[in-house]
Amino acid sequence: MPVRQSEFRRYLAPIDTSSIQQLFTDCLVVGSGIAGLRAAIEAAGQRNVTLICKRSLGESNTWNAQGGVATVLGSEDRIEYHIADTIKTGCGLCDRDIVELVVSRGPELIGQLAEWGTEFDRTDGKIDITLEGGHSHARVAHAHGDSTGRGIAEALIRKVQAHPRIHVLEHIFAIDLITDDENQCLGVLGFRPSTGLVILWAAGTILATGGAGRLYRETTNPEVATADGLGMAYRAGASLRDMEFMQFHPTTLYIAGASRALITETLRGEGAMLVDGNGVRFMQEYHPSGELAPRDVVSRAILDRMLKTNSTHVYLDVRHFDKAHFSKRFPTISELCESFDIDVSHDLIPVRPSAHYMIGGVKTDAAARTSIRNLYACGEVASTCLHGANRLGSNSLLEGLVFGQIAGQSALQDIRPSRDRFSAPRMEFAIPDSDRSRLDTDDVRNALRALMWRNVGITRKETHLAEAEDIIHFWQRYVMDKVFDHPFGWECQNMLTVANLMATAARRRQESRGVHFRGDYPETNNKQFGHHIELGKSLT
Repeated sequence: MPVRQSEFRRYLAPIDTSSIQQLFTDCLVVGSGIAGLRAAIEAAGQRNVTLICKRSLGESNTWNAQGGVATVLGSEDRIEYHIADTIKTGCGLCDRDIVELVVSRGPELIGQLAEWGTEFDRTDGKIDITLEGGHSHARVAHAHGDSTGRGIAEALIRKVQAHPRIHVLEHIFAIDLITDDENQCLGVLGFRPSTGLVILWAAGTILATGGAGRLYRETTNPEVATADGLGMAYRAGASLRDMEFMQFHPTTLYIAGASRALITETLRGEGAMLVDGNGVRFMQEYHPSGELAPRDVVSRAILDRMLKTNSTHVYLDVRHFDKAHFSKRFPTISELCESFDIDVSHDLIPVRPSAHYMIGGVKTDAAARTSIRNLYACGEVASTCLHGANRLGSNSLLEGLVFGQIAGQSALQDIRPSRDRFSAPRMEFAIPDSDRSRLDTDDVRNALRALMWRNVGITRKETHLAEAEDIIHFWQRYVMDKVFDHPFGWECQNMLTVANLMATAARRRQESRGVHFRGDYPETNNKQFGHHIELGKSLT
């Protein structure tokens, strides 16, 4: 079953180095979430670093993370317990060595974040920790209540902006990775609204572009999460892995006509209950851990309950919480509910699942190296095999922190002095004009997001996945052959590319495992599918 990649071409935009602005750096970091910021800080210890992001530094999934970061801080907790919880949740596809690496480095790096100014919530001087689903012990540290990601990002951004060897360029859209015939990454082709196309030559490039939640109609992700890094890496020839594994967050605020907003599972860890439209608490019917079951279980249980009750949502019940404590502990959620006239002391909070975290991504090793020389990946864009087939809650910020540091260290170790204008290669890449009809990219994007939610969502079947591939293939014929001159069009091309890979991988995995549930193959099949599915131009 090959990947049907209609109208594939190496670069999305024409390249002529004689007429394009060119910049030079030792290490280029693409992305401003926790992984990219931490990588830039590490690499800047000995090299000049340029960090670029498609919008502002604060627009990332990290900034929006509510619940916290998981690490062993409690006296009754142990590193081996965190390792065991991660592996159990990963449903047989975690790499134990990677799990041990990430979990063991957590406490030190969290302490470093605190030293750098992250204001973790504390009691009597000790960092507060709370419990989340899938964890056997309380180990989730949080900052400013439910604004942990923002608290961490602000501290890292201050560190980056104060560093003399880090140059930040906001509002640069990374279009494509530039490679040579020796499978080596040379930098990035980008776009600046003020000046147009630009080439950023780099001895080492760290991809930290985040996830792909905007491929789905229902998502917690910000507008920037359009799978750009995954699309760039695929076109450059990098190996991608586990693309069928998209994690859906069980509880996002459901208000018809409003965008989805995350309701952290820490609420359930601290006693919130899930009830259906009839007021019946239902999670015990699906898993002995009830509301604290792994996210994939809770998401499918909610979907099943919605179908059984003919409803568009279920509810979170926090009416038994002290309202003043709730406002202080969860200020973001409290303000959100108040904005929709939901009084949490009397009203139930309507919720439903939404696409949340891309588990799959660019295949990396334990040193954050990809299959392309001098290209590294970290954070949500990478597939490290930490999460396996299902991510343990609050392990994502931890992974970004650890592998951000590792990517920066590897870049330092591998790269030679920076390129300059005398050594930059001459490049030309022309794209022929297309005589096919032009589709409206706004319509395609909206239709694609609805298709992915419907056919490649929480529950999947062969006929739906095949239909998704056919429809995406049709759109590709009329979109991938076009030359755009703005990010909206390039995002659409990336979204189509990655959506196709996700549908293909989901169709190949004819079993149910973790976040990937096949209604036509409801059982786990370790004999045939106890392995990872890899995709790439040389692997299709």
